[in-house]
Amino acid sequence: MNSGTVSAAILAAALLVAPRGVAAADDPMLLRVFLADGTSLVSFGEPARVGDRVVFSMPTSTEANPPLHLVNLPLARVDWDRTSRYTTTAGTARYIRTQADADYAALSNDVAATLSDVARTTDPKQRLAIVERARTTLAEWPQNHYNFRQTEVRQMLALLDEAIADLQAATGARRFNLTLTAFADPPTVVEPLLPPPTPKEAIEEVLAAARVTDSAAERTSLLTAAVAAIDRDKDVLPSSWAAVTRDETRAAVRAELRLDSSYRWLTTRTMAVADYRARMADVRGLERLLRVIPQRNAALGGKRPDAVASLVTAVEAKLDAARQLQLARDRFALRAPVLLEYRIAIRTPMALFAQLRPALEAVRALSGSTPESLATIQGNVARILQLAAAIVPPEELAAAHALLVSAAQLAGNAAQIRREATLAADMSRAWDASSAAAGALMLGAKARTDIQTLLRLPQLR
Repeated sequence: MNSGTVSAAILAAALLVAPRGVAAADDPMLLRVFLADGTSLVSFGEPARVGDRVVFSMPTSTEANPPLHLVNLPLARVDWDRTSRYTTTAGTARYIRTQADADYAALSNDVAATLSDVARTTDPKQRLAIVERARTTLAEWPQNHYNFRQTEVRQMLALLDEAIADLQAATGARRFNLTLTAFADPPTVVEPLLPPPTPKEAIEEVLAAARVTDSAAERTSLLTAAVAAIDRDKDVLPSSWAAVTRDETRAAVRAELRLDSSYRWLTTRTMAVADYRARMADVRGLERLLRVIPQRNAALGGKRPDAVASLVTAVEAKLDAARQLQLARDRFALRAPVLLEYRIAIRTPMALFAQLRPALEAVRALSGSTPESLATIQGNVARILQLAAAIVPPEELAAAHALLVSAAQLAGNAAQIRREATLAADMSRAWDASSAAAGALMLGAKARTDIQTLLRLPQLR
């Protein structure tokens, strides 16, 4: 192919991409979610698959800007393959109707601008590079634009392939790509598009969604939305159908609310019993309670599986807590002799520390400390430390015992620092003594609480 033939091929390709008229965008796209039984629900915009759920917005009327209700269905109740095909078909139709010609016009302008560079270029390699870039753009365009005008694009590609082959020969290339125009389209299954629903059909689909949802709250919300839609569109609905459907739907809403109340009572009552039995470490009582829940659920018709599952989980958690509490109490019983021995031994040190509180409060508040009160603190501290050193605490009380010793030591430091501050008339040291006294009181209170707690029968926290 000579230079004139190349130019003719490029000109023909440019003519094939001449733009057509551009259509304006219209109303939002109504799609369909097909259920496993073959029926469908209208989706305002594209439905989304999230894990094992399908979520979409359902219009409850046929207005231009209809009220929307978010619907969340289990994937098992949806024919997702058919739903996806419908989305693709509707998207293709909408694209061709609204945007395709504009995109094709933009493509034509880009390709024409690129090809015009060929006429101004004399270097065969540069001309080849320009034509190959144009071909790449054309080859990728149909698959990214719903295969719009792919026949014309293929014709352009065939012409450009001829030009490329001739330009390759002009550059001295000895090997040529002879498969440039090979195409293999996968078979496409087109899902027939359905007409927009009538006002009556829109309400019937809301009721259908209420029947297939597995969420009680969503079911009640959909039924309520259907009643509102009937009241709103009553002038355009068949009167007899609207009256009967409204009464039936309102009755269904009342039934759902009664069920909600019954299951709330079941949950509240069951959890109150479970709390009491857990505090009593009544393991067998909680096991019996778990066996009763399915019976009470069956008596209510088994209409709230999620609520029952949550209730069972909560009671099982109480059962685990009761078992742990019983284990702790069993250990407490086995350790009772050792704990009793410690209780008797630690009684005097704790009483001596309790006697320090008024004197330590005075040091903390800087309200005045007599020589006698400081001597009392130091004397009691020495006695506490002597008695505590002679006690070997049980392992579970070792930390609390050490805390009591630390509190006594800090109390002794507070008295000593206060004495030094008084003799030196040093207010800064007096504040140091105040801080030490405050720390001793805090540690002593915690040690006392911890020891008393560990010496009592374990309770549920």
